[in-house]
Amino acid sequence: MVRLLGIDPGLRFTGWGVIDVEGNRLRHVENGVIATNSADSVPDRLKVLHDNLLMLIDRLEPQEAAVEETYVNRNGSATLKLGYARGVALLVPALAGVSVAEYGALSVKKSVVGTGSADKKQVEMMVRRLLPGAEIIRADASDALAVAICHAHHRASARHIAAGVRMA
Repeated sequence: MVRLLGIDPGLRFTGWGVIDVEGNRLRHVENGVIATNSADSVPDRLKVLHDNLLMLIDRLEPQEAAVEETYVNRNGSATLKLGYARGVALLVPALAGVSVAEYGALSVKKSVVGTGSADKKQVEMMVRRLLPGAEIIRADASDALAVAICHAHHRASARHIAAGVRMA
């Protein structure tokens, strides 16, 4: 069994979700959102993200983490701030000795829903189906669980390829 932490980074809300994976079985462990106060300075908000992610890793002890890649939008300032949060999301697990993978939104949607054009409601619906009984706090947490599920699928495929297993 391996424990995976999925992170959907954001400066205002960073979603996180933890699943256990055994073979092709997925089990929901916990999920949530780290919220920062938009009235605080960016460094203070990044510290909140850092401290909370570190507490989660210490408490839930994931062996691997996966972080959603940043999409670039027309608002350069917003993209840059999202990049700051993503940097913290990548750094904290790495400093804790947890291996970190990165996935684009398209890969996450394809892994969970089967199509890269899925909307947030479709992603959340499939996350609920793949993780029965999971009480999902908000969309950011659902997205983080989707990132963890995506990583579970990709790592299983990579293990099969490394072992020379034919996946027809």
